[in-house]
Amino acid sequence: MKKWQLLTLSLALPLAVGVIAGLVTAQNVQEWYPTIRKPGFTPPNFLFGPVWAVLYITMGISLYLILKQPASRYRQNAVISFGIQLFLNFWWGFAFFQFHLIALAAIIIIALWICILVMIRQFYKVSPLASNLQWPYLAWVSFASALNISIWYLN
Repeated sequence: MKKWQLLTLSLALPLAVGVIAGLVTAQNVQEWYPTIRKPGFTPPNFLFGPVWAVLYITMGISLYLILKQPASRYRQNAVISFGIQLFLNFWWGFAFFQFHLIALAAIIIIALWICILVMIRQFYKVSPLASNLQWPYLAWVSFASALNISIWYLN
C-alpha cells in the first residue's frame, strides 16, 4: 500500500468513528443534554466538535506512524490497543447521549482512559512521536471523565 493510501485510511478510521457517533447522538445533544444538570466547569457545546475533530486527526496520524513501521509484536500490540480504545470511544457517546446511561458512560470513559494510557505506552515502543501525539487526547478524556462523573453525581 502506498504511503498516502495508508495515511488516508489511518485518518479515515477515527474520523469515521467520530462522525458516526456524532450523527447518532446529535439529536440528544440538542434536546436531552441541555435539560440535565451540569457542573460549572462544563464547556460550551460548540467547543466539543472542534476538539474531537483535532483529537481524531491526531489519532489517525499516530496510527499512520505506527502502521508504517516494520511488522513486529510491538506494532501489533499498538494497533490492538488503538482498536480497543477507539471501540470504547465510540460506545461512550452512545451510552451517554443516546441511551442516557450516565453511570455506564462513566464506567466506559474510565476504561477508555486506562486504555489510552496503555495505547500511549504501546505506541511508545514503536514510535515515540505517535505516543506523544496522544497526550492531548488523554488530557481531554481526563477532563471529559470528570465532567461525566460530575453529571452523574448531579443527576
